[in-house]
Amino acid sequence: MPALNKITCIEDFRRLARRRVPRMFYDYMDSGSWTETTYRANENDLQALQFRQRVAVDIASRSLRAQLLGEDAAMPVALAPTGLTGMQHADGEILAARAAERFGVPFTLSTMSICSIEDVAAHTSRPFWFQLYVMRDRDFIGRLIDRARAARCSALMVTLDLQVMGQRNKDIKNGLSTPPRPTLGNLLNLATKPGWCRQMMGTRRRSFGNIIGHAQGVADMRSLASWTRDQFDPTLNWNDLAWIKERWGGKIIVKGIMDAQDARLAVDAGADALIVSNHGGRQLDGAPSSIAALPAIAQAVGERIEVLMDGGIRSGQDVLRALALGAHGVLIGRAFLYALAAAGEAGVRRGLELIANELDVSMAFCGRTRIQDVDRSILVNPDAVTTR
Repeated sequence: MPALNKITCIEDFRRLARRRVPRMFYDYMDSGSWTETTYRANENDLQALQFRQRVAVDIASRSLRAQLLGEDAAMPVALAPTGLTGMQHADGEILAARAAERFGVPFTLSTMSICSIEDVAAHTSRPFWFQLYVMRDRDFIGRLIDRARAARCSALMVTLDLQVMGQRNKDIKNGLSTPPRPTLGNLLNLATKPGWCRQMMGTRRRSFGNIIGHAQGVADMRSLASWTRDQFDPTLNWNDLAWIKERWGGKIIVKGIMDAQDARLAVDAGADALIVSNHGGRQLDGAPSSIAALPAIAQAVGERIEVLMDGGIRSGQDVLRALALGAHGVLIGRAFLYALAAAGEAGVRRGLELIANELDVSMAFCGRTRIQDVDRSILVNPDAVTTR
């Protein structure tokens, strides 16, 4: 376990994670599709936005507290749904959910998680959000929605941008599988990760807990591989959201919005919130960064629906930039995964503390004392990366 008081930024966790996690799982976490242009743009475009520093403002009393989908949050940040989280650290989804609960921000469980919905619910007391991939097998999807409701999940997040899979070259080259296949290359790499191996030997959770044993014909990892290849549904459209909304009966978030017209359609479909997201640069390479797409979407629908954003958030300053350009809140994926991979539950908690401190101090330097008062006037160049 690293000395957490010596870790001062998310980048410190990233470097530790790279040393501790097998290559295929680290690359799955920290890569994009094709040339990774959009993956890099998510971070670079955020960094291009400069703050307008103010002085001689009374900033003695400050608050980051916010509401996300009507839930109180310690800051306007939620943990994003990330697949294979339990392969970055044993029981990773449970540990991350507990860290989020104790810090006071929402956690989102992915359909493609290692720990199941029931596992996470049994180890937490605060309702979490559940992210849904819509598969061809609608009977399975209906039962998955029912399981999320039975686990008291407080919102259903429907991902819309994975009707087909983007080409993720590193995953292909690494032969990504869960658990890793016993090839010579994998065995040699695993031999250099003894801590990770010990963790994984100590848990029974090593496969996709929401799917295996629940989807028809999927009883083990071999049958799961063929099932998954055929299940992502290219026919998914806005009409399907009506069925999902009726079956769920609660709050709906739609994820993967990168266009103002799609944002309007999300409002018309009855979504309670949307997430401006390019899937972390893992789907359509060459698409704009999330931060570049955010202002037009916020302007189009921000008064009618809660607009969230993910993609490239690595610090509290990045959170502040997104809020300035119209986001009600942000989701962090890789940032918490680095911390989880490096130091488990304590790492995620420390990562959230770092982000909160950076957000608080940066907000103060911009002359604001309440997170709700942040707007584009805190930026010197708010139009630096916006799309037209």
